[in-house]
Amino acid sequence: MTTPPEIRAKQGANLGGASAHNRRVVIDALRVNGALSRAQLARATHLTGQTVSNIIADLEQERLVIADAPVRIARGQPARPFRLNGAGAFAIGVQIDRHVTRAVAVDLLGSERVRLDARLPNGGPETGMPVVMQLVKDIRGALQDLNAQADGRIVGLGLAMPGPFGQAAPQDADHWMMSAWQSHPISDDLAAETGLEVAVQNDAAAAATAEKLSGAARGIDDFAYLHFGYGLGAAIFVRGEIHAGSHRNAGEIGMARPGLSGPGLQEPIEHSVSLAALCRELGIDPARPDLFDALDGAVAGGAADAWLQSAGEGLRWVVQILETLLDPETIVFGGAVPPALLEALRARMEPLLPSHAERPDRTIPRLTEGRADPWMVAIGAAAEPIARCFDPRFSAIQNVNRLGGSPSA
Repeated sequence: MTTPPEIRAKQGANLGGASAHNRRVVIDALRVNGALSRAQLARATHLTGQTVSNIIADLEQERLVIADAPVRIARGQPARPFRLNGAGAFAIGVQIDRHVTRAVAVDLLGSERVRLDARLPNGGPETGMPVVMQLVKDIRGALQDLNAQADGRIVGLGLAMPGPFGQAAPQDADHWMMSAWQSHPISDDLAAETGLEVAVQNDAAAAATAEKLSGAARGIDDFAYLHFGYGLGAAIFVRGEIHAGSHRNAGEIGMARPGLSGPGLQEPIEHSVSLAALCRELGIDPARPDLFDALDGAVAGGAADAWLQSAGEGLRWVVQILETLLDPETIVFGGAVPPALLEALRARMEPLLPSHAERPDRTIPRLTEGRADPWMVAIGAAAEPIARCFDPRFSAIQNVNRLGGSPSA
């Protein structure tokens, strides 16, 4: 008899009032592992067979799971596996960046269904919000064209933009931050216009959420995400939940000042290690439509070599700091850049600096390669409502234990 495959799942809680948590645990196990039988789910989640059967029956009725044909897993009667129904739920994500806004619709599995983008005019929210509103309307209509039932199954809208939030605008040209956008009640405007619940996060947190839902961090609960884009940011996942910080600014590693000797190193590190810094070094306008082609040419032709070496050294320091402070299972490195640029930076980061993360019993690398995709932030913004509605929330179950109440579904 062949050894059954290891099933990765979080442990459920057979407690009164914890049904919402247990439901999320079952959904998460199906997302991470694919189709599973009731018996497999019960063993993996430590829930009783009856609890799992009740949850599966409810999820079937809500069209969130689909039953496959029975299969013989071991001796005994064939078991019927269940899998998530991608069309059971949808979410919309919107990214607002310096020069462009992007919108993506994803399904329950995190699979992208529709994507649209638009150039943002100068002038901040006053001129840009009508463009954002129209983009959301267009993405919603395109999703409805693909699936006539989709609009009634949209669980929320995620909004992502660069941080840090709550900072005073500098007196000089504001090309590092988007203070006007960050101080505008964008989420309130979008909620009023769409009738959807809207949540805001920074771009690194959004990209990390995309990696957690359907990318390099799928099935990993404790990791840090290092986001290389126009700026430099990080996001922190602890026990499967993102740590946003008291002002939603956790992970703003680009604002750190290394304090090393040398010109420019007393400034925030993202002033020298970021896409904006590379563009400045090469004399390239970051708003040009063919930016990625220009960057690919600079990497391939050697024009970016000196900057890559310097940036790689800075990123080695960032990785060592994140490992020392957070002790993550891994650090996922990705960003809104061309794949060739991300790979070149990754190569310049080797060898990584010594760290307590360098253990002989590691099963995954210290640094995991994520996606290089300008759409990652929008995809992650769309993944956030899916995660909010369907991922396990251990803080909620802890509240049940302490207060005796029930977590929200």
